[in-house]
Amino acid sequence: MDTTASNQPKKPEIKGLHHAAYRCRNSEQTRAFYEDFLELPLAGALKITETKTGRQTEVLHTFYQLGDGSHLAFFEAPDQPFEFKSQHDFDLHIALEVDQKHLQHMLQKGKDHHMETRGPSDHGFIDSIYFRDPNGYVIELCAKKSGHDEHLKLGNKRARDLLDDWANRSA
Repeated sequence: MDTTASNQPKKPEIKGLHHAAYRCRNSEQTRAFYEDFLELPLAGALKITETKTGRQTEVLHTFYQLGDGSHLAFFEAPDQPFEFKSQHDFDLHIALEVDQKHLQHMLQKGKDHHMETRGPSDHGFIDSIYFRDPNGYVIELCAKKSGHDEHLKLGNKRARDLLDDWANRSA
């Protein structure tokens, strides 16, 4: 990573996450989870009828807005095979930030809706709860704790040391 004259890491030029996109089985079931349950408003949709190679298709691309203006997006593409397989949290999960009050609200809401609801888990710098969306994706809601910004910061020597130790463990 580039550093400035003061030997501090240079802030990345990539401004932020516009959207992260995932396949979905059913756009309406996905909407019900993200809009009705998680309270993320449907902010856009795009029907795709032709691919860039000219192949006719029927795809719906939907966008759900987060508080910072970024989006979670989904593709329903019935004519294109996709294997939805059971994922372990370590394989794939979507982590969304909330405050502690909303974390507790969503924990209770999940239980009230008789959804599989796990947590809270104390990760030291965040507290987390977990759900599965209708597509099987693990959704983590996390709330920052004291020390969060020290744990995740540019130029984090501890993170670099842990990664280096990990990489060298079998050398």
